[in-house]
Amino acid sequence: MNQIWVYILALVAIMVIGGFAYNRNEALMQFRAYKASIGAVSGRTDWHSQANYHGYLTAWLVALSSLGILILSAFVGGANSWIWPVIMVFVGIGIIFFVRQRISPNFRARTHVERFIKGLLVFLSVIAVLTTLGIILSLLFESLRFFEKVPMTEFLFGLQWSPQTALRADQAGQSGAFGAVPIFAGTFLIMLVAMAIAGPVGLMIAVYLSEYASKRVRKIVKPIIEILAGIPTVVYGFFALLTVGPTVRSFAESLGFAVPTQSALAAGVVMGVMIIPLISSLSDDVINAVPQTIRDGSYALGATKSETMKQVVFAGALPGIIGAFLLAISRAIGETMIVVMAAGRAANLTGNPFEAVTTVTVQIVALLTGDQEFDSPKTLAAFALGLVLFVITLILNVIALTVVRKYRERYD
Repeated sequence: MNQIWVYILALVAIMVIGGFAYNRNEALMQFRAYKASIGAVSGRTDWHSQANYHGYLTAWLVALSSLGILILSAFVGGANSWIWPVIMVFVGIGIIFFVRQRISPNFRARTHVERFIKGLLVFLSVIAVLTTLGIILSLLFESLRFFEKVPMTEFLFGLQWSPQTALRADQAGQSGAFGAVPIFAGTFLIMLVAMAIAGPVGLMIAVYLSEYASKRVRKIVKPIIEILAGIPTVVYGFFALLTVGPTVRSFAESLGFAVPTQSALAAGVVMGVMIIPLISSLSDDVINAVPQTIRDGSYALGATKSETMKQVVFAGALPGIIGAFLLAISRAIGETMIVVMAAGRAANLTGNPFEAVTTVTVQIVALLTGDQEFDSPKTLAAFALGLVLFVITLILNVIALTVVRKYRERYD
């Protein structure tokens, strides 16, 4: 029976395509006949809708009716009955001939198609909003369950993170410690190292490409830089673990210090390289958005190219550059694979970039990996971490979008 449904769905696809072509050709022939007879006498050859819209209307109606019948059969419980495919085929054929009978100069096929497209866009927008709302509510409800077992003050201000809890009453010393300060400290430490690399480098690349590079150099260099954005993060993680980490350890040992292979510095450096294309691309766009008339005015007053860049162009593009930096910070905070492979999982409260640290995303993965039950504080802690990370990222994105919006309004 499942094989029959495959054939039926193929037949529905044929009806959709065939219905579009059939009614489109029918509308085209009627339009030509109208133009040759009535239009030639009255001087009017306009129809309300082009022939394509009659075909689009047919295709949409056939597809929607088939989908509706399929959903109805699933709810009724007769999805394996042969009667539903037959109904689907007859309804599709009926719709094709129904639309054919409606084809005329005054038939508003375009209006119906545009209303359907508008409704589809609204429906998809509502799905996106509801999905976001569902994510927020799921995080919120599970976080509230966690805070019923662990005080919020302990979670937000505690200095020790050890989420191991006792599975039996005779397991002493396994009550767990859920102070998230070391995790957030590690997250921001790696983010600071990454931004210290990506910020200046990405901004200087953007300045060079937008103000100093020739068109030929820009056409070659910019795609090469943006290739970095297409490299999977796991590849960056391997690079950090096998190359950057040992290099940092060897350098520190040459200075007389003992550091582990996994460190915040190794993860931050590689993450910064990964974020460079984001900052350079966004900064390049906002620098190019500064009107050329402002540059020309600066040159007319005798300013050099460097003076114009520092005092005029950079000042005008500063809000957009700040927005690019905030978006890059959000990207760095949410990274997981590089941190897992290059920084480790140790929740150390330290400001030393040569030590191993962990981040919020890494701990979320660790807490939810394996066969876990959503009843213990250990597992529920992942939702509390996710909620705090969501709030932080949301705040940064809102600030970035607000700054960019103000910048755009300035030059519109």
